[in-house]
Amino acid sequence: MPSLFASYLRVYEPLAAFDRDHQLYWRRYVKEGRAVALSDGPVRQRTTVLEALGAGWTRLPALPEEAYVLEADDTLLVCPWNLRIRVAEAALTARDGVPSIIADAFVPPVLAGLAQTIVDDWRSGDHVLERGLPRVHEQVATWGVPLRWFVFVDLEERELSLRPGRRVLRYRTEISKARRRAHRAYAVLRRAMGDAPITVAVEETARWLEEFHSRSIVELDYGGLVNLMSDDALAADDSPGLVSAGLSNVARGDADEATEVYEKLVERWRSVQLLERCN
Repeated sequence: MPSLFASYLRVYEPLAAFDRDHQLYWRRYVKEGRAVALSDGPVRQRTTVLEALGAGWTRLPALPEEAYVLEADDTLLVCPWNLRIRVAEAALTARDGVPSIIADAFVPPVLAGLAQTIVDDWRSGDHVLERGLPRVHEQVATWGVPLRWFVFVDLEERELSLRPGRRVLRYRTEISKARRRAHRAYAVLRRAMGDAPITVAVEETARWLEEFHSRSIVELDYGGLVNLMSDDALAADDSPGLVSAGLSNVARGDADEATEVYEKLVERWRSVQLLERCN
């Protein structure tokens, strides 16, 4: 479920990416003014899920179709929440690597079985044949930003606001640019490091981007993390630039410079991650 201290990697797709029924639904959704603001979305998602599940986590009910909406160059783009599938996947993930007695206490077997059915149905069978590959439009990371996400954006694409009530740091870019950057980064990492965890992580996210329409917009949003960082820290944050510099160093075979950049990034985001222990 969404956290208040999380960052987000989102893809907004044009209506042409959806089937006719969903195109009509999203047009009506926007016309009726139901689109949710980015600042309100995480709390709204959390509240919706908790109210729908009820006490005991014994059911996984239908959840409303909601979305973030973006208009770019007179084009309407939509980032659906996909809450039902995200909750199902979260329920299954919560059981991984946990002793069964603890797993059953948090996610009862009945709910786990329902969740598995939902995930299986989503990723196979008639659903895929009718609508193509299933697409989850938003990835969530708590208490930090995964370093691989910075590969997809450029420092010049930053949008920063430090105004009270509208504290925002995010990056938006065309998906074609994000894909090119991802493939370039993967090629550099694969050549220099082989199948290292970071190489695999970049490859997996690059494959995720390939699922979406070619006129989509990619957004990296610091979300609630902006409330954990000072104005000076946000204004000075150049993480995408550091990642780009680090990849350039790797490509040139300059291991010392690449290591220095990597350590700077890790130290910066470790200070945010450590705040979780104070929570």
